Amino acid sequence: MTRSSVLLEKRDAIARIVLNRPAMGNAIDSALAHELRDACRDVVEDDDVTVAVITGAGQSFCQGSAGFSGLTPGVIAERQVACAIADIPKPTIAAMNGDALGQGLELALACDLRVAAEGARLGLTQILEGTMPWDGGTQRLPRAVPRGIALEMILTGKTIDAREALAIGLVTRVAAPGELDATVGELAAKLAASAPIAGRYAKEAIHQGMDLPLSHALRLEADLAVLLHTSSDRSEGIRAFLEKRTPRFKGG
Repeated sequence: MTRSSVLLEKRDAIARIVLNRPAMGNAIDSALAHELRDACRDVVEDDDVTVAVITGAGQSFCQGSAGFSGLTPGVIAERQVACAIADIPKPTIAAMNGDALGQGLELALACDLRVAAEGARLGLTQILEGTMPWDGGTQRLPRAVPRGIALEMILTGKTIDAREALAIGLVTRVAAPGELDATVGELAAKLAASAPIAGRYAKEAIHQGMDLPLSHALRLEADLAVLLHTSSDRSEGIRAFLEKRTPRFKGG
């Protein structure tokens, strides 16, 4: 399908989803939300893609929700899109090229890894507009940083810079000016070189296990590990180790 608010680029095993409303700070409206859900669906269904990177065009990653004057069930359902990102079974990276505010940070929180450009600002700022996070922020932020920090950010609308985000574990890397693409590209390439099934199973074990009692989570981990041992990628990994060469994983 033809998209204008969201671009989907694929190179080798890496998909790049670009929020493409730079003049509006890539703020999310109904059209962008619809196109973003479609792009996520394409990534899920494309067996050749093993890693997805989400970023913004221009100077911002995403500055929230556009033209949002009231919380109604219809508007919320229409614009909620973070779960479409979170449901991608492949590793996902938020490449925050600029500010990620309000719903913009909620999108980044739905990704597995977050890399911010130096100078980017991050915050769940909805309370400053008399509302609250509604696309997963109240649940995902406390799972990413200590609960007290999450509470302060959400209840005050506090904005932090990339370096503070790194210090509290909200992002895993901060890229120097002009180096975001290279930093994210290196990370994405490492993920793409790993066994894709193993990566998906490991991601499933982590995300699902966090919501389970430890005994159940350990059982899930063991079950997935047993399933993985039946894959051809697992056999290829063993052969490559014994032959002292780089494995050639095929996702089977």
